[in-house]
Amino acid sequence: MASPFLRHGILGVGLFLVAAFLLTRSPSPESTADRTYPRQILIIRHAEKPPDEAMSVDLSAEGKTRAAELPRLFEKTEKRPAPFATPDFIFAAKNSGKSHRPMQTVAPLAKKLDLKIDASFTNDDPAKLVDELFRNAKYAGKTVLISWRHTLTPLLAEKLGATDFPREWKDGVYDRIWQITYDEKGKATFLDRPQQLMPNDSAK
Repeated sequence: MASPFLRHGILGVGLFLVAAFLLTRSPSPESTADRTYPRQILIIRHAEKPPDEAMSVDLSAEGKTRAAELPRLFEKTEKRPAPFATPDFIFAAKNSGKSHRPMQTVAPLAKKLDLKIDASFTNDDPAKLVDELFRNAKYAGKTVLISWRHTLTPLLAEKLGATDFPREWKDGVYDRIWQITYDEKGKATFLDRPQQLMPNDSAK
């Protein structure tokens, strides 16, 4: 009969081998097997802000006008015969001590569409928002609008799988929409499109 020490040794080796097998079978944190993808993600910068010396967390008068005009992006008009896809979900960067502007920008649109704004994700950690969009099946095949702050918008686009996007969102630019469209396998197509909402907005 084997000694207790030998039996314990054999048992320990067996448990080690089982654990090693299970680890090799478990998906890694970076696995994409359980991912789903929205049909389209639209990223906007918050609307215009007051001069820095104003020390304001709010939109400027011009910014409030842009926010009020935002629903026109999704309405068919003579000027916009092919409107943007109407959002099913709206996200905004969480309020900070310096800015409530991302949420203020989409508030009129959310009210018009009767949608709740999810402002639970901070601007400086877009990875958590991306994980929510790719791991929660309720966004699969849907259109998502994100109102963000310009400094980290390129990082957000990168984590969303976009390619060929501008590596910088210039400080004075408020009139763009970064459109990311996904195919059934999650491959992203990127377009940088104009809003054309305000008199001085870019035409293309």
